[in-house]
Amino acid sequence: MRTQVFRLPNSLRVITAELPGTQAASIAIYVGTGSRYEHRRLNGVSHYIEHMLFKGTRRRPDAMLISEAIEGAGGRMNAFTGKETTCYVAKVPFEKSALAMEVLADMLNESLFDPDEFERERKVIQEEIKRSQDSPAAWAGELLVQSVYGDQPMGWDIAGTVEIVGQVTREDLLDYMAAWYVPNNMVVAVAGNIRSDEVVALCEQYFGDRPAGELGTYTPVGPRVGADPVIVETRSITQANLGIAARSVSRQDPDRWGLSMLSSVLGRGMSSRLFKEVRERRGLAYSVGCGAARYYDTGLFSAHAGVAGEKVVETAQVIMDEFRKLLAEPVTEEELAKVREYSVGDFRLGLEDSMAVARWLGEHLMTLHEVPEVEEVVQRLRGVTPQEIQQVAQRIFVPGGFSVAVTGPHDHTEELRQVIHAI
Repeated sequence: MRTQVFRLPNSLRVITAELPGTQAASIAIYVGTGSRYEHRRLNGVSHYIEHMLFKGTRRRPDAMLISEAIEGAGGRMNAFTGKETTCYVAKVPFEKSALAMEVLADMLNESLFDPDEFERERKVIQEEIKRSQDSPAAWAGELLVQSVYGDQPMGWDIAGTVEIVGQVTREDLLDYMAAWYVPNNMVVAVAGNIRSDEVVALCEQYFGDRPAGELGTYTPVGPRVGADPVIVETRSITQANLGIAARSVSRQDPDRWGLSMLSSVLGRGMSSRLFKEVRERRGLAYSVGCGAARYYDTGLFSAHAGVAGEKVVETAQVIMDEFRKLLAEPVTEEELAKVREYSVGDFRLGLEDSMAVARWLGEHLMTLHEVPEVEEVVQRLRGVTPQEIQQVAQRIFVPGGFSVAVTGPHDHTEELRQVIHAI
């Protein structure tokens, strides 16, 4: 995969990957802001802006005209907001790539923020927040992040709260967008059957006259603030949703490769330790696995399982036992060889689609200011040793370092507190 990086005079970064064998062109425009850049009064404003950019522009004054422009060309579009970035994407047949760029640029440059649409979308977002709270699995995930970070930007819900969204003003959104949606804080990533020179020309046409702007800063992560490391919310449901997490390594930490392999050993795929022990041998859960998220100055390693309400404590104990095993004894070379190939294969297959490539390029250039070569990543994954996995386990699996969140029918708070402290 041949990639090229360009920087316009106003500091907008453009990265391309020409993939002549595909019938598609995918565009991902990243903005370097998300919920951790917000103040408490404006928690959720990044997500609110994301919604509003689909609600009408000067050229396309309502939402249907925006969606029809892309869907009428045989494509699709979407957007998402995270802790550190917001992204707008479109995937179209390759001959429609110029149209897709024009539509996304129209949204980013000329959105109306119509007052009536603003009020309607306020209600939509509030219902989205309520829907998340009504989903036991989704809400357990939110509670887990709260239990790890507490009351600080990293611990807040990306969408905000019903109350905060109810008070934010249209002017708040416009001021925030003017500060953050600037070329110096954006990346345009395009992958597919495209020509790089044509992509750059389009970016110059649609974004080249915008002033560079200044980069803002996020609030560095601090100690857990005002939150219990064990949060249990009881509901009249049959299944419990269990999450166990610990703070982990950041985006550029040297141990990130060991962390990736640690996650695969424990909970990625049907051959992982947690899948075999929790599901296959003990029959405690249908779904079980691990995940690792990395941010600028922190990370989150988590294990999750959907279990019968009365099996929460037992399942948590089994998960913690697997953590302890990695602390006590390195992974064998035989096991690690299989996990390496699984991880490498998963990584390669994840880049089969032009949109996946565009997002890979855009996210890395936005957050790390560089994009590693595919073969470099493969080499790094294959080079991880049992000692490196144990080393990162020793960094994150520490006494007092775990948090737990549960949504389920029973309150096991005290038992879970004992389980996570016995590491």
